[in-house]
Amino acid sequence: MLVVGFPTGALQANCYLIAAGKGEACVIVDPGQDAAEAVEEAVREHDLSPVAVVLTHGHFDHCFAVAPVCDGNDIPAWVHPDDRELLSDPLKGISAESRAFFGGNLEMREPAEVRELADEAVLDLAGLHLVVDHTPGHTRGSVTFRSGTDEGGRLLFAGDTLFAGSIGRTDLPGGDIRQMAQSLRTKILTLEDDTVVLPGHGPTTTIGRERATNPFLAGLAEGSTVPGPLRGL
Repeated sequence: MLVVGFPTGALQANCYLIAAGKGEACVIVDPGQDAAEAVEEAVREHDLSPVAVVLTHGHFDHCFAVAPVCDGNDIPAWVHPDDRELLSDPLKGISAESRAFFGGNLEMREPAEVRELADEAVLDLAGLHLVVDHTPGHTRGSVTFRSGTDEGGRLLFAGDTLFAGSIGRTDLPGGDIRQMAQSLRTKILTLEDDTVVLPGHGPTTTIGRERATNPFLAGLAEGSTVPGPLRGL
């Protein structure tokens, strides 16, 4: 499997292109701020043919370029229905301080074709199988995508649910500390230790590493109270 990743925009959200190999069809994960040109360059460099965009959640730093990327390639965007409204009204997903920073004006629009994700759905795209897990907590419609096999390596596109050493913040509109704890307990900690985590921000990690060292995951497997305010990136 070919995975191309790069940070985008002021908040350095990770965008990924995934394909069976060079010269194949590809899926784009989270085209955020300033991602359109970088996506085009990666497509040309690896001779890829985009067939879909999939979104881990609706925050603007992960989907700001979804309309130009989708409409420019005549492909659909996949998003969980609980976050769909953020594609056309991104201010609903950010803090009051951030709204002031943008002057109350952050314009986005839905792409021409939007399809909705469901928990445990399997997307067959670009010759790949992506398993969808609904992981509310950071936003109501947050999801992760699992791919790979025992033979080819397990991958988790985690969005802002899990980072190296941290987790997604729960203090923004739509965030929920209890839902985040439940998502981490039932959707993240159930994965194999060798699963490679490609997060929405920061470096790659593994489930095993996070299980052993991430303070926000401590005790969750046993159902004990989660530490701290669950406020990551």
